Amino acid sequence: MLRNNLLALTLTFAASLVWLRLNDFIAHRGWVDSALSRKIIHIGTGPLFVLCWLLFRDTSSSPYLAALVPFAITLQFVFVGLGIIQDPAAVAAMSRTGDRREILRGPLYYGIIFVILTLLYWRSSPIGIVALMLVCGGDGLADIFGRRFGVRKLPWSAQKTWMGSLWFFIGGFILTLLVLEVYILAGVFPAPISSYFQPVSAISLLVAFVEAISPPDMDNLTIALAAVVLGHLWW
Repeated sequence: MLRNNLLALTLTFAASLVWLRLNDFIAHRGWVDSALSRKIIHIGTGPLFVLCWLLFRDTSSSPYLAALVPFAITLQFVFVGLGIIQDPAAVAAMSRTGDRREILRGPLYYGIIFVILTLLYWRSSPIGIVALMLVCGGDGLADIFGRRFGVRKLPWSAQKTWMGSLWFFIGGFILTLLVLEVYILAGVFPAPISSYFQPVSAISLLVAFVEAISPPDMDNLTIALAAVVLGHLWW
């Protein structure tokens, strides 16, 4: 942890902006299609931000300072989605069809979730981390693998596949454990990592079902809510 929270905030802002602008640049140049770019941002932003929590001192103001990062970026999303800020690179990276108004749905909900869970759970509980990693790794990989390799559709949804649900579970489970392991090594959560296998696997499986029945563009919200509720049953 750094001794200066303002330095931690600056580094977190810098890391987040570099990551986002790099993906904006790649998508705008056409090196990656917009759908894949959107999910790469979706998967990578969360772990990067949550790991930056470790830079902050253990003070009451730390979660509020850290939450400024997703709040500021989400506010930018709103301005871009409304057309107040003209940012073709961001639109190309975060929308499926190139319509800036899409940013006011999934990406906006994504940012709001990060602000709320940062303030509520911070480093005091694994619940926030589990919820965020399922939103990032679970939902992100479900879309990537479901769209490319999914053949068998779910009986209740023509847009979702068994392959997507499988990779939601795999991606969410693995990414959650990786981040929790870093927190264990940093001395934030008690060891061993094996003690988290059962709750994380159970939560990942149940939330995979929630994602499979969620309406389009609402899954970020339903995934986070379901993970939080289930997390409170374990911790």
